[in-house]
Order: sequence, then structure tokens, then C-alpha cells
Amino acid sequence: MSGLFRRKSLTDLLVSPPADTDLHGTHPGQHSLARHLTVRDLTSLGIAAVIGAGIFSTIGNASHDGGPAVSLLFVFTAIACAFSALCYAQFAATIPVSGSAYTYAYASFGELAAWIIGWALIMEYAVGNIVVAISWSDYFTGLLSGIGVQVPVWLTMGMQSAHKYYNEVLALMQAGKALPAAESAQMVGYRAWSTAPELPGGLRLVIDLPAGLITLLITAVVYIGIKESKNASNLLVLLKLIVVATVIGVGVFYVNPANWSPFAPNGVGGVLKGVSAVFFAYIGFDAISTTAEECKNPQRDLPRAMIYALIICTVLYVIITLVLTGMVSYTELGVGDPLAFVFQKVGLNWLAGVVAVSAIFAMASVLLVFQIGQPRIWMTMSRDGLLPPVFARVHPRFQTPSFSTIVTGFFVGVPAMLLNMDLVIDLTSIGTLFAFALVCGGILIIDPYGRSDARFKVPYINGQFLVPLIMLIGLGLLFAYNQDGLRAFGSAVRGDGGYEEFRHYIPMLVFILFCLGLAWLSFRKKLSLLPTLGLLTNLYLMTQLGINNWLLFFGWLIIGLALYFNYGFKHSKLGLKNRPAAG
Repeated sequence: MSGLFRRKSLTDLLVSPPADTDLHGTHPGQHSLARHLTVRDLTSLGIAAVIGAGIFSTIGNASHDGGPAVSLLFVFTAIACAFSALCYAQFAATIPVSGSAYTYAYASFGELAAWIIGWALIMEYAVGNIVVAISWSDYFTGLLSGIGVQVPVWLTMGMQSAHKYYNEVLALMQAGKALPAAESAQMVGYRAWSTAPELPGGLRLVIDLPAGLITLLITAVVYIGIKESKNASNLLVLLKLIVVATVIGVGVFYVNPANWSPFAPNGVGGVLKGVSAVFFAYIGFDAISTTAEECKNPQRDLPRAMIYALIICTVLYVIITLVLTGMVSYTELGVGDPLAFVFQKVGLNWLAGVVAVSAIFAMASVLLVFQIGQPRIWMTMSRDGLLPPVFARVHPRFQTPSFSTIVTGFFVGVPAMLLNMDLVIDLTSIGTLFAFALVCGGILIIDPYGRSDARFKVPYINGQFLVPLIMLIGLGLLFAYNQDGLRAFGSAVRGDGGYEEFRHYIPMLVFILFCLGLAWLSFRKKLSLLPTLGLLTNLYLMTQLGINNWLLFFGWLIIGLALYFNYGFKHSKLGLKNRPAAG
């Protein structure tokens, strides 16, 4: 059992990966990564990851549910992310190597937790990119259709979706209903399956070709080198920022302040309804930390870039939200392309077209950053012996993790062409929140009193009395503003609705017990306030993602644990190092 919690020392972490020295000869197939990234490049990568689908799509539905007050939700969510960002920044300044939260967990919680985090991060990077690739394809084919280029429908969606919609339309026809009774998405899927070339076994050749091609292109850029990747990222971010600045600069002249009243038409509940969508918009700033070994000055630049990216993106989100809800009533914003919609509404169709084109670049930049992050996590896990050695192979010319990059491309591209990934957004969120929570908890383990000599550290604020006080204030706000939610919670706990209703509140019950334990621990141990708040915030957001997502998450972890105990535990370099010699 002790082997599951063996931790890597700071000395081991800083020595084991190849930093600036070429290890060719002593470690066959391994070379150093090229150091090209500055604080500007890192900040650009952070913005590339955060200013993506959130600002072009999910911001609309969040504004529809919460009204103009959603602008404050972006602020609150940014503050919650800032707790995690500060902890990430201290770890990055202390342990400037690739691996992100996986490496940080190895140093604080031990090997088992590190493996779980590494496995969970696959959901943030690789699995999350499947959704981004599919979304990019939808935007791209829509743009082509708008200029008169029609791609065969069986080349624009996944086989799983087309087969599902085909069967649904058949069921409607067998029930005696006319085709107009089918939804538009069902008819598109029906046409895709009906017109596609037939394969052996009754299957049809239905693939989302654009999703596969953009994944192939981005993977090729990432494979060729970090310098080329940063140049592509910088260009895409520059284009995005120009479009966002144009949207703000033009849109502000069409703002009607009357649309901001009422500011929170659906109350606190309406605003909080968009919390998962708003948080999803911020996922990705942690991807910066995976490039630590490619930074010119990681201990100085990584912390700065994380904070800069978070601040810039928050300011842009808040301003965009206020402009959108000022241009048209929040009741009209429940659309998939809110930025384009508001300019069509005020008669600026040319700008709506520019926004639609820029969304393609925005999605591509998110793909780029996550395709950079995932191979570097696999590379670091391989260096530690938890994955086969081939994952640690670095290309001698391009100085990138070659095999891991190719595997990531297949892992994203093939499912994006074939599958329907309805639950991936929530799964991505739960995996990321879990990583954020462990990083915050890791600071409480390695530096609970802010005594580190790292170049950046989380400011120490004594949480002995503040943590219990903040919890009491939160409880008071619940009683004041969310009586309906409290009544529903009480009814479920009493068993009024049976187990089916009670099971949805199990994560919240566990969270409440954890809060009580952490309040007692903070009072007794005088824990640092900011990492504690980060831990609580991330765990609370996890409780809001639903029991079904938790079950899928646990299923994913079980698969990961099976791999760990069958390979990683036996081949762990730290375990082999600590194992007594035979005889």
C-alpha cells in the first residue's frame, strides 16, 4: 500500500526529465525539448485556449438564462479559477517541468493520485478536443454552405449520429407520421445514412471528414515543432482579438441601456444556471503549464502568463456579455451563434459574416493548445515508467514528443469522424475540476503556510477563522436566496422521492461532509485561505454536474486504474528505485 503513495522529491522531479541536455546515448530515443516560449507566447497560448467556443456560442445561452447579470458570473467564475491559477503558478515556479497537474500531484499526493490525474486530464485535453473538432466542422460546413459550396451530407457528420437519426426517422414513418414531423437534425442524419456508400455488414460510409482533416492539420503543426506551434497560436489569437475588439468597438454604438433592466431577470438561480457553461469557457488556462520545458524562463514566465491570460480573458468576456445584452434583449440570445446573431439583428450582416469566419479560427486555436498539452503529459508519465517508453520518445530534429503527438492525433481524429459525443462537455468539466481541486489540495500539503522559497507562491492568509466564517456566510446566502433549492434538498434527503431522487444529491451530501471536515482542519491547522477556497470551489462545481456524469467519471477511472495496476505500478521508476535489491 505504501507504494501507491510514494512521492517524487523535488530533486528527482528537476533531474529526471531531460531539460537542456541531450540524453541521446544514455536514454535511447530521448532528446531535450526546444526552449522557444516567452511570457508573450505563453499568454497567447492561454488566451487561445480560453477565448474559444465560450465567446462564440455558450455565452448566448448563459445570457438567455441569467440576463445581463451573467457578466458578473464571468467575474465570479474567474475569481474561482484564480484560486486554482495561483496554485498552478506556485507549482510551475517550484517544479518547472512538463506534466502539469500530473507532476504536481506526484510531488504532493503520491503516485496513485498522479496517475488518476494524468488519466483524468485525458478527458480535458484529448476527449475535450473531440467536441472541439466536431464543433469546428459544423461551423466550417455552415460557412461553405453560405458561400454556395455543398459538401455531401454523409461527409459532414459521424456514423453514430447518422445511424441514430436514421432509426428515429424510420420509427416515425412506421408509426404512420409524416416526414415533416421529424426534427431538422433527424432529417439531416436520415439523408446522410440513406445517401452514403454502403459498406460490408450493412454499415454506411458516414464520416465527419472536416473534423478529421482539421485534427490532422493541427497535429502536423504540433509535430513539426513548438516554434511553429507558437507562431500559429500567436497568429490565430491576434485574429481573434482583432475580431473581438471590432465587435466591442462597433457593438457599443448599438447598445440600448434599457436592455440591461432588469439586470438579473431570473434571479440568482437563473444566473447560476449558466455556471457550467461559463466555467467550461475558462477550461484550458492550465494547458500553459504542460509547456514548462519549452519555456526560456519557466519559473518566472509561467506564473505571469497564467495570471495575464485569466485577467485578459475575463475582461473580454465581461465586456462582450454587456455589449450583447445591451444590443438586444437577453430573451433573444438563446442561439448557437450569439455574436453573429446580434449584428444580423441590427442590420450589420457583413460583420456577422466576419464573426462566423473568426469562429473557425477560434476553434482551431483551442484544438492547437490542447493538442500541444496532451502529448506532453503522456511523455512525462512515460518518463516515470507509468506508460511504455515509446511515449517518451522525442523527435531528434523537431524536438517534440513525436509518438505521443501521433497517438493524440488518432485519439482525437478517429472518434471525431465517427462518434456522437453528447456527454463529453460535462465529462471534460468534471475531469478538469478534479485536476484543479488536487492542485489546490497539493499546495495545502507541500506549503500550507506560505513558507516556500519559490519565485512565486500563493500569498498566505490564515484561514483558521476565515474558512468557517465564509462557510457560515455561504449558508446564510443559501437561506436568503435559494429556499426552493433547500426544500428540494431536504425532501430528497428525507427520502420523499425515493432513491431515484436521492441519488442526485449524493455528491452534495459528500461535499457538505467534506466542508465540515475542512473547516475543522483549517481551524486546527491554520491552513492557507486561498488554496482552501480553491479546493472548496472546484469541489462544489463538481457537485453541480449531475450523478450520471459522476458515474461515467468513475467508470473512466476504473479503466485507468486497471491499466495502472497492470502496467504502471510494476514499471514505475520510483518504485524500482525504492525496491530493495534481491539478495
